[in-house]
Amino acid sequence: MILIAMGVSGSGKTRIGELLAERLHCSFTDGDAFHSEANKKKMHDGIPLTDDDRWPWLRTIRAAIEEKQRAHETAVFTCSSLKRSYRDILRGSDRDVRFVYLKGSFEVLHDRLASRTGHFFDPSLLQSQLDTLEAPGPDEAIEVSIEHTPEQIVDEVIKQMETRRTS
Repeated sequence: MILIAMGVSGSGKTRIGELLAERLHCSFTDGDAFHSEANKKKMHDGIPLTDDDRWPWLRTIRAAIEEKQRAHETAVFTCSSLKRSYRDILRGSDRDVRFVYLKGSFEVLHDRLASRTGHFFDPSLLQSQLDTLEAPGPDEAIEVSIEHTPEQIVDEVIKQMETRRTS
């Protein structure tokens, strides 16, 4: 099984991904590590990425997912996965790739980004990410509010995974 923690910047993808991997005793890979230097520079400079910027990045993450699958490993990845077409690339035709949508209000996300240091993402890009976001439906992702503690969020994800497995 592959889990992908998704959402806009500031939603807590990295922290939740790390905790999920710890809970599931598997590897964790941050999708930001696959961004090209050109993409990182654009985001640092406050320039929104285009689909053309994102396609190679998404295909690289998909290749990493396929490596984990070939090794029969459970793994947790992070990726903003803002559009369904992006999620389609990451998912491929695999039924064992599941998304965890970390949903939050503009205010909470903005406050988190304002207090974050050492990240290449320019907080002024939050609105462009929210404008781009095609929120996944329940058929596509487990949705969890980011207004809980990271541990509560992970508990809820595990609970929803178990419920979906038994239904």
